[in-house]
Amino acid sequence: MAQNLEEPFDVVDAHDRVTGQAPRREVHARGWRHRAVHLLVVNRAGRVFLHQRSLAKDLFPGAWDSSAAGHVGAGEDYDGTALRELEEELGCRPARAPQRLFKIKACADTGREFVWVYRVEAEGPFTLQADEIARGDWFAPAEIDRWLAERPADFASAFALVWRGARSRLTSGAG
Repeated sequence: MAQNLEEPFDVVDAHDRVTGQAPRREVHARGWRHRAVHLLVVNRAGRVFLHQRSLAKDLFPGAWDSSAAGHVGAGEDYDGTALRELEEELGCRPARAPQRLFKIKACADTGREFVWVYRVEAEGPFTLQADEIARGDWFAPAEIDRWLAERPADFASAFALVWRGARSRLTSGAG
């Protein structure tokens, strides 16, 4: 599905309470708080699937990011969005529901998004949505640590926050 700049988002206050709705284009242009999810898919070997964002994306084109990520649409909730994004972006239907790890408060690095971060167990292979994802691959956590330390500009801005909070929780499955 191509990116829809008119897609309606819930606009939220500083406490993540819905205050209204507006199209994606306006929410991003005005810097209004809204909601998103990030999912980190981990396989049995403990490797993490990351994807490179399509060059057609309105924000961070070509940057590397979480396994799957996306906005919570108007009237949606975080958990439902997590399942939808896995299916849309990766063609993935996990055997077990994504596990909530932690929530990031809306800030400049998240693009003013409140973000729930999830851990998902899956092996692939995945069917990547070309409109959203240029490519993807599996990485050992130590590889991601080094890459992020050496070349942080390769990643979408929220990824550093996601990775910092999720890193110790990925292989253990602890929440």
